[in-house]
Amino acid sequence: MAIISEDIMQEDETSPQQQQVAAAKKDTSSTEVEKKEEESKGRQPNSGNGLDLDNYSWAQQLPEVNLTVPVPEGTKGRSVVCEIKKDHLKVGLKGQPPIIDGELHKPVKVEDCFWSIEDGRSLSILLTKRNRSEWWKSVIKGDPEIDTQRAEPESSKLSDLDPETRQTVEKMMFDQRQKQMGLPTSEEMQNQDMLKKLKSQYPDMDFSGMKMPS
Repeated sequence: MAIISEDIMQEDETSPQQQQVAAAKKDTSSTEVEKKEEESKGRQPNSGNGLDLDNYSWAQQLPEVNLTVPVPEGTKGRSVVCEIKKDHLKVGLKGQPPIIDGELHKPVKVEDCFWSIEDGRSLSILLTKRNRSEWWKSVIKGDPEIDTQRAEPESSKLSDLDPETRQTVEKMMFDQRQKQMGLPTSEEMQNQDMLKKLKSQYPDMDFSGMKMPS
C-alpha cells in the first residue's frame, strides 16, 4: 500500500508540470493555426505597401513597384544582370546564381522600367505597372504575399496622378473605409439609389427578387 501511495503522490506532484507542457503545446498549436490563417490572407505590408524579404525588399504605389536588392559593396553596373520582360524578372551578378528569377505577379511596361546602382551597395529597380489601378500581392509569383486590403495609398501623391487613376484610387480608399466600418461600398450605394428610383417610377412593380449588377 505504501508503494502505491508513493506512486500516487508522485503522479500528483508531476501533474502540474504535465499540465504546463500540455498548455504550452496547445498555445503553440493555436499560434501555428493563427499564423497559417494570417499567411493565407497575406502578410501585413511594410510602410511602403510591400515586403522585406531575405534577398530583397520591395514597395509600391498604384502606378509602380520599387525593388531594393542588396549587392556587395563596390559593385559596378557592368557586373549586374537585370533582365526585365513584360512578365518576367531576372536579377543577379554575372557569374553567380540569380538573386531573383521568376514570373512577375502582373505585367509591366518594359519601356518604362529602369534600374540603377545606389552607392555601390544596392540595386534599385523601378517597375511600371501595366494596370495602374491595382495593388500587387507580390513581385514574383510564389513569393510571400501581402494582404492588399491593408495597402494604403499616399494621399500626398494623389495630386501627381492623372485624373482617371486618381479617381480610381479615391474610390478604392472610400470603399476600403466603408468595408472596414461595415457600410455599403460606392457601387452598392449606386445600386440602392437605382432601386429607389425604379420603385418611385414603377410603384406597382415588385422589385424584391431583382438582382442588381455587381
